[in-house]
Amino acid sequence: MQWLDQSIMARKGVAGGKSGQEHTITEAEQGRYHYVYGPFAEPVLTVDPGAVVTVETHDAFEGKIRHETDSPTQILNFPYLNPQNGPIFVNGAEKGDCLAVAIRSIRPRGPQPCGTTLIMPEFGGLVATGDTALLNPSLPERVRKLEVTAENGVRWNDRITLPYQPFIGTIGTSPEIEAISSLQPDYYGGNMDLPDVGVGAVIYLPVNTEGALLYLGDCHAAQGDGELCGVAVEHPTHTTVQIDLIKGWTFRWPRLETADFYMTIGSARPMEDAARIAYRELVRWLAADFGFDEIDAYMLLTQCGRVRLGNMVDPKYTLGASITKAIAHA
Repeated sequence: MQWLDQSIMARKGVAGGKSGQEHTITEAEQGRYHYVYGPFAEPVLTVDPGAVVTVETHDAFEGKIRHETDSPTQILNFPYLNPQNGPIFVNGAEKGDCLAVAIRSIRPRGPQPCGTTLIMPEFGGLVATGDTALLNPSLPERVRKLEVTAENGVRWNDRITLPYQPFIGTIGTSPEIEAISSLQPDYYGGNMDLPDVGVGAVIYLPVNTEGALLYLGDCHAAQGDGELCGVAVEHPTHTTVQIDLIKGWTFRWPRLETADFYMTIGSARPMEDAARIAYRELVRWLAADFGFDEIDAYMLLTQCGRVRLGNMVDPKYTLGASITKAIAHA
């Protein structure tokens, strides 16, 4: 992440984007994983800005789906999905600040095949659900266990190997007062399932409560736009992040920075409202921090803005709106 020295995190962060003390959160150190984002859980770790934290994440099913003959409906207890590490308390973080999280590495862990994807009844982008209620019968359950390595990718079958393109499916800070399922994305982050939240990116999250209380988990080895059937290639990982704090940088929805672009992220239903949130936040960011007239930024994004679909299956859908740095800084 050589570009990090020129990032917003480096320019505005309390730690200046520099690495600080190293920490771990192993399965044993985590103990109980969390299925709710909120301010009511005791922090598992307290860090200063600059901390580098390596966590042992579970897959979305907390490792309970072990064989292709397993029945998800018999084994899984919905809504206890998307187990989260944390929360991590960041010293000095207050409401109105921003938590900057640089994703340094994501690597598979555990015995092979460590990847899991599956079909569950009434869940997915092309089926009837409880919210989109139809009379047609559910699709049959199906489980696939997949070998996943950083070096060789995701072995789908004898003919197809997908590249290993890991990202953090669920990451966010605590809401101020609500306790919200880790299955739901919203203003604090959460289950965005956005592939851009991967190695080499910095995600900027609004701080809503003292210490920020960072949660993360649900790492994916591969996923197409939309997470169409509702389940990516889920896998347990060793994930390393670097945490910094930006004082007084206040905004409503998560933001993302890479070497090449800036992105704002919105989550809502219907999907067009998620796109509206993301684009409105990007317009206002360009006006506030890059010297654009707001109306001119609106017109410019009409010509060069890009939208990335995170998920179209969760309680709220997630989209990211982006602009290249070359244009933003022109």
